[in-house]
Amino acid sequence: MAANTPYDDSSDDRLLATSEAGDNSAPLTITEISQALKRTVEDRFGYVRLRGELSGVKRAASGHVYLALKDEKAVLDGVMWRSAVPRLAFQPEDGIEVVATGKLTTYPGRSKYQIVIERMEIAGEGALLALLEKTKARLEAEGLFAPERKRALPFAPRTIGVVTSPTGAVIRDILHRLEDRFPTCVIVWPVLVQGDGAARQVADAVRGFGALEPDGPVPRPDLLIVARGGGSIEDLWSFNEEIVVRAVAESPIPTISAVGHETDTTLCDYAADRRAPTPTAAAEIAVPVLRDLLATIDDLALRQRKCALRPVQLGRERFVARADRLPRLEQLLQPHAQRLDELGERLRRGLVDRAAKGREKLADLRLSPAILRGNLRDARQRLGAARLSPALVTRPVAEKRERLAALERLRLQLDPKAPLQRGYALVSAEGHPVVKSRDVAAGQALLTLEFADGTLQVVPGAAPKKAVRRPKDIPESGQPKLL
Repeated sequence: MAANTPYDDSSDDRLLATSEAGDNSAPLTITEISQALKRTVEDRFGYVRLRGELSGVKRAASGHVYLALKDEKAVLDGVMWRSAVPRLAFQPEDGIEVVATGKLTTYPGRSKYQIVIERMEIAGEGALLALLEKTKARLEAEGLFAPERKRALPFAPRTIGVVTSPTGAVIRDILHRLEDRFPTCVIVWPVLVQGDGAARQVADAVRGFGALEPDGPVPRPDLLIVARGGGSIEDLWSFNEEIVVRAVAESPIPTISAVGHETDTTLCDYAADRRAPTPTAAAEIAVPVLRDLLATIDDLALRQRKCALRPVQLGRERFVARADRLPRLEQLLQPHAQRLDELGERLRRGLVDRAAKGREKLADLRLSPAILRGNLRDARQRLGAARLSPALVTRPVAEKRERLAALERLRLQLDPKAPLQRGYALVSAEGHPVVKSRDVAAGQALLTLEFADGTLQVVPGAAPKKAVRRPKDIPESGQPKLL
């Protein structure tokens, strides 16, 4: 074999690997060649910026994010370690076009190369808007923007919670506007409104206000205002994050979203109960104008007084009108006075006429002894003509005598002592009649036996076990024996 030939063809059928003369390259292990490739790739591509579409995004339990970047012709795996994930300004999702910054490396376990992403940004405003529309459609499908979820704002909240930056012009505009319209208690929860961690702070502030106790040391607001000044879509992106949208939608306190200016719209505006075009407008929506309320109260008080006095005034007018239509006292009494005069005159004439007629009748009446004797004779004749029969008196007396005799016979029949004349006796104990033998117990008090000619006191003996009446117990006289 020539010295410059790496191997001899005649040795192809060798079973064992051997080193030839002049061969100083030992075979490499898989790990060694993998490490060499890893160093080569990392040295050559230690810093790269790649543009592509996210695919297969998943977050592991360890907190690392695994994904793939692709374009029309190629796919590159990528990983973002847990330490770099908090720096993300958006939530990675499939289909988002991004610019990823990091370094290429290899993964020997699968003989693949990949990019370790240190920073990831959305590739341009178009991609950002596409992500916004995609997130909006997904949250809208869940019903977070439904009109029936919107709640009415309190008319005059006693406490207002404001979630915004404590150093910006927004909070000063809100406080100034509230002071002019309706001074009220304001609680400011300071948060970042832009940059890393801003979305988390805003969401925590909204949930923190909702978790306050109504009667706690820090009063729970009746209304929330989430506010920020104007800016680009990137500046306002924190209020498009899903964590903020869900916090606002789930807030138990009615919320006003005042993010940006009139033309700026965020997903927080859709989730809030009311959208304000500017933070100043949010303060105007939150409270009424105190001067207008006082004027309204004065007007209502005036209307109340008018309403209270109007019935009195109308009643007075009606009373006067009706009183004018009433007749005078003289008019009411004139017919009766005339009637009284007429009746008095008729009475006078009637008495005069009555006296004249009585005088004439008395003059016509002729009283003489003959007339009186004639009247007496006529009376005697009428009395003699009246025949009185004795039966008219004796018949009712006889009927009543018969009725009285019948009652007497009935009394004698019902007299409980009548049988005593026939040999019977009346048994009583302590003044009460004894009807049955079992009603008398041995050793009881004395029994009284009443006969026709007197009474006897007896003591009852032991009661027999069974009383049997036999004919021999009755003597021929018809009277029972006394035991």
